[in-house]
Amino acid sequence: MAKALTQFAIDNLIAGPARREVPDGHTRGLFLIIQPSGAKSWALRYRVNGLPRKYTLGPHPAIGLGVARRMAQEALGSIARGEDPAAQKRARRATAKAGKRPASDLVEKVIDDFIALYAKPNTRDWRETERLLKQFSVAWRGRRLAEIDKPDIHRVLDAIVARGAPVQANRAFAQLRKMCRWACSRGIIDRSPCEGIARPSAEVSRDRVLNLDELRPVWRAADNLGFPFGPIVKLLVLTGQRRSEIGGMEWGEIDLSRAIWTIPAARSKNRRQHVLPLSPQVVEIIESLPRFSGSKFVFGPGETAPSGFSHAKTRLDALIAKMNGGEPVPPWVLHDLRRSAASGFAGLGVNLPVIDRCLNHVCGSFAGIVGVYQRFNYADEMRAAMERWGRHVEALASGAPTNVVELKLGA
Repeated sequence: MAKALTQFAIDNLIAGPARREVPDGHTRGLFLIIQPSGAKSWALRYRVNGLPRKYTLGPHPAIGLGVARRMAQEALGSIARGEDPAAQKRARRATAKAGKRPASDLVEKVIDDFIALYAKPNTRDWRETERLLKQFSVAWRGRRLAEIDKPDIHRVLDAIVARGAPVQANRAFAQLRKMCRWACSRGIIDRSPCEGIARPSAEVSRDRVLNLDELRPVWRAADNLGFPFGPIVKLLVLTGQRRSEIGGMEWGEIDLSRAIWTIPAARSKNRRQHVLPLSPQVVEIIESLPRFSGSKFVFGPGETAPSGFSHAKTRLDALIAKMNGGEPVPPWVLHDLRRSAASGFAGLGVNLPVIDRCLNHVCGSFAGIVGVYQRFNYADEMRAAMERWGRHVEALASGAPTNVVELKLGA
């Protein structure tokens, strides 16, 4: 049980290297906060709907011990009536600021500004950031960012988790937290509402690899998925490249006569140009695609690369289940196809350095000092690996039993 604070005790409390909170045993939830600088202030800690809250009362000694206790008691009374004094204080502050500046702190306006001023100039996947943040702008449209509190955030994240997308909830929260920090740095809000919130779902490192019997229905369902995602899925299987790299593929990157795809450094995750030999199966798919006048993209008629991968994956899973008599492939994501291709290369006897080159890895065989001095590009070995894997997938898709595929292509 904490002792009741006295003025003598307060005067003799000294600052340490870290921030301290000293409880007052007289008034429940009242704390004296001592900063490393020596500054002291009063705060009340309490809970609303099970979530912790902090209500700053003011600085000491401007607010003495007796006044702090009276303020805390008044606040506890309002809490008992179902009110939230911290939220009310923020709302009053936001209202006061509203008369001094235009509504530039509306949630949807802050999101638009964050995308335009920060995400676009500094990140390659700003469209994904925009998509994730749109969930918050829809839920909070017309509200000022300063009015948003922890329950508001939890309600949106809980809804994302409830629809079966816990990892997306984590990604959405990460982008919201980054945006709020950016808004604080620009003076749009005084504090981030994300402070003290943990990511909504635990994540584990993925190691899902689709076996041959799982890849076959994925490949066949892709035939019925249509343009552009059907061909994209097939290229994911055949090349093992990232979905953003394949989805954003440009005609200027492809040399079909030499069967080479050059992914520029600006579009590569590791910021290194990647020259990938293409198997005949990949070349055949690309040659069959329509070309759209005025568009540089292989998989889109417009000025931007295609989006909507999550919806396409849902349709793909439905097609797989329908073709399999209602039996779906056990849970998987599109990125698992990259890991599955790497596993397939290894199963065909491709050496690890060649696999790393095919996948444009900078870790593994080419990490650290090895990557600096290892300049041999393995071009011939990469082409042999890609062509062997292409033949393997083609035989698998033709309906040959798994053991026959292994026997036919293992030599």
